[in-house]
Amino acid sequence: MNQASLECRHISLSYGATPVLRDVNLKIEPGEFFALLGPSGSGKSTLLRLIAGFNRHQSGELLVDGQDISGVPPHARNVGMVFQNYALWPHMTVWDNVAFGLVERRESRDAIRRKAGAALDLVGLGAFAQRRPAQLSGGQQQRVALARTIVIEPKLLLLDEPLSNLDKQLRVQMRDELRHLQRKLGLTTIFVTHDQEEAMSTADRMAVLDKGILQQVGSAAQLYDDPENRFVAGFVGTANLLEGEVTALSGETLTFHARGLEPLTLPRLPKPAAIGATTLMLRPHHVRLCPRHAQQDAARVWLNGQVESAEFLGEFSRYRVRAGEVALLADQPHDAGIAMFPVGAQVCLGIAPSQLRYLDA
Repeated sequence: MNQASLECRHISLSYGATPVLRDVNLKIEPGEFFALLGPSGSGKSTLLRLIAGFNRHQSGELLVDGQDISGVPPHARNVGMVFQNYALWPHMTVWDNVAFGLVERRESRDAIRRKAGAALDLVGLGAFAQRRPAQLSGGQQQRVALARTIVIEPKLLLLDEPLSNLDKQLRVQMRDELRHLQRKLGLTTIFVTHDQEEAMSTADRMAVLDKGILQQVGSAAQLYDDPENRFVAGFVGTANLLEGEVTALSGETLTFHARGLEPLTLPRLPKPAAIGATTLMLRPHHVRLCPRHAQQDAARVWLNGQVESAEFLGEFSRYRVRAGEVALLADQPHDAGIAMFPVGAQVCLGIAPSQLRYLDA
């Protein structure tokens, strides 16, 4: 399979007076599994369709292997796309669906037989060649759509929320299969999803979009551990966000005054470097709960609070705890035999200072 690079340089697109993509700059490496992540209306599907050639940007360059393909029609781009609804021909057999692109390219019968058979075997559907799509499960239909796409040996594989029509258990299975297939083929793949778990579990890197603006690009761990702004922090994972300001810097510590809390003395991290407004982020699993009068770990910063709600989620329990005027989420690992804190319990919240992050206000 081909391993192509893709680069967006200052891509902008509007529908009338409504901007959809705003000065997008992005580079995807050959053979990379890359996810475009964002809420509905963020521009991620528009960008994917632009790469396929179904949308046209008003400004910027779209480069594949260094060549600008902005004016190249969709059929000449050698890009394969799997749609959300799979778009299979219902009156055709699985074999005919997979072979369709090869027939359109007027390849020889021997080449069609060899390539279509290999593609079906690759996705584990060689024995289903004479069935029709209606006779297949959702997961099998998705495999047919994948086989139909990869059989033409595209430079890029584009996936537009291909798992959204599947139930949760099958989605997990199919995303593992997608990742395995992509690694086996080494095909540069761009995957659009609004599901952060799908993006984090499959992609080498991902980009987060909001309102047509590229917010941050990086690995799942980078975006989760070091988000660049409030939107990324709240969209990639769950986050407690405390608005406030740094009122003093002193040696290795700083004073952070969050709205609704007493001033906190915290270790000084590389950011922020100056006094002023900022937002403090902490993930719920970095907050430890203990009874109000229990012995406290001196390495943590402690706040008094009261449990407002408690949810048992299997691997962990999620608490909403009121501390002053602020409500914080705290995730505690679950072990059999250990009772949950009841609603109304007086507790202490222990914050791990090394896990705090300061974001632009």
